[in-house]
Amino acid sequence: MATITFDTLKFANTMKEAGATALSEVLEINLKDLATKEDLHREIESLRRDMDARFIQTEQCLVIKLVVRHFNYDG
Repeated sequence: MATITFDTLKFANTMKEAGATALSEVLEINLKDLATKEDLHREIESLRRDMDARFIQTEQCLVIKLVVRHFNYDG
């Protein structure tokens, strides 16, 4: 997982020098691309649907192979 380096002293000094306007600018710039819980839930559900479809596809393939082997068995 990626880590974010944050210089708290630099941030505090910037706040002292620039006031509250800087905070809103910093937050706007740095937080605009963060995912929300809703975004994460939507992506998780999409991944679950994809995984379910792949599991079903794999299961069907295995069943077909077992049936083919059963009917081609020479024993």
